[in-house]
Amino acid sequence: MSTSDIRAYQAPADLLKDKVILVTGASEGIGRVAAKTYAQYGATVVLHGRDINKLEVVYDEIEAAGHAQPAIIPLNFSAATNADFEQIAISIEQELGRLDGILHCAGVLGDITPLEMYDPDTWDEVMKINLRAPYLLTQSLLPLLKQADDASVIFMGSSVGRKARPFWGAYSVSKYGIEGLSLLLAEELANTSNIRVNCVNPGATRTMMRAKAYPAEDPANVTTPQELMPLFLYLMGIDSKGTTGQSIDAQQK
Repeated sequence: MSTSDIRAYQAPADLLKDKVILVTGASEGIGRVAAKTYAQYGATVVLHGRDINKLEVVYDEIEAAGHAQPAIIPLNFSAATNADFEQIAISIEQELGRLDGILHCAGVLGDITPLEMYDPDTWDEVMKINLRAPYLLTQSLLPLLKQADDASVIFMGSSVGRKARPFWGAYSVSKYGIEGLSLLLAEELANTSNIRVNCVNPGATRTMMRAKAYPAEDPANVTTPQELMPLFLYLMGIDSKGTTGQSIDAQQK
């Protein structure tokens, strides 16, 4: 399927029926919309975020819509330990019995400033949330994913993770890392599992992070997260079986 066809993908209503999908950063932005969309198409969604109050709002919205009861995992990735990630895997296995997919949406922007002025503590926080957490979380959950007949891992990339943008510092470097992590993992799993791994560059999307990075931009001229959902449904569902190791632009340039 061509990239343009993927962007216009029309998912069947039961695409994710009986699937368990973990969405990180599910309290706002693309993660929030994706979590609600996956629930709409039949998935039991595991909601991750730092703010439990925001997660509970998403939880209530999913339940009010009549979808499968979601689960909540509140965790601050910047302070998370290896044991915290292992506990997530234990909790999902004990409470839900399976895992069919991960969508990595959690992320922070950090500072937009010259590298010579970049605060080291901010650098470390961005790296922990944007790169270390996706690696450790995926590593902890691989045994569960390998038990699925068809599993998908989607990492969130960025255009600044393909071509360095001056002053974007740790965010740009972390997204370069995500691109590499996604490709490496896809290659390792391609012939040994039913797990496909892909990376999505969402492009300019109407989120709080985008507003922080471009405060003078008119949000009415920016693509909404809802408009990206055909791609995220395609990559999470069975129709993308065999599609792995790809770095995909969610929007036409």
